[in-house]
Amino acid sequence: MTDWLAGTWAVFQKDVQIELRQRVALNVLGLFVLSTLALVLFAVGQETLRPPVQSALLWIVILFSASIGLGRTFVSEAESGTLLLLQLHVRGSMVFAGKLLFTLLLVFGLNTVAVLLFVFVLNVSVQEPGLLFVTLVLGALGLSGATTLLGALIAQATQKGPLLPVLLLPVLMPLLLSVVEATRIALTGGTWTTAQDELLTLVGFAGATITAAVLLFDYVWQE
Repeated sequence: MTDWLAGTWAVFQKDVQIELRQRVALNVLGLFVLSTLALVLFAVGQETLRPPVQSALLWIVILFSASIGLGRTFVSEAESGTLLLLQLHVRGSMVFAGKLLFTLLLVFGLNTVAVLLFVFVLNVSVQEPGLLFVTLVLGALGLSGATTLLGALIAQATQKGPLLPVLLLPVLMPLLLSVVEATRIALTGGTWTTAQDELLTLVGFAGATITAAVLLFDYVWQE
């Protein structure tokens, strides 16, 4: 277990150091969020949006930002020639866990920045901040699990660029419906009991996605 944790941390630390040096994902995610929110602000103007529309717009921004900016962790390994090196020296489960932690860090950071900017730009009132925080965490966990596995898949493909959004959107449809509804409840001041079904769906989606990724990753990694 100590060796496994050390290998997982080494993969995570390597990705963090590379991202801090190159800032590819951070720049893409940040620019997409800012440009999308600017477009939303320009389109909305002085009009007051209802909470269902606000929650839908927020998660559309997050989802499309993630589909464009994430998924490059494995692609960058293939492009730089370090993919074979990882396959030879690190077990697949270590690689998956390290990449999952790195993607989760990026997604949660993306969610936090997007929500703060969204609340400030559109003057959105959040009645249940705790519920919104839990929704963001569970949404980030499910999104990270799906993105990590699909990122490993598209790293083996010839045309890597457009594949992640195409594969990611159908997979994330249950998550998108649940996070939009849970966010709406948080914005309108609904109770935790009201959002119980959505939260359970998010927990189940994250658990099923990560479990499936753990079971399938070794086959994807070796092929």
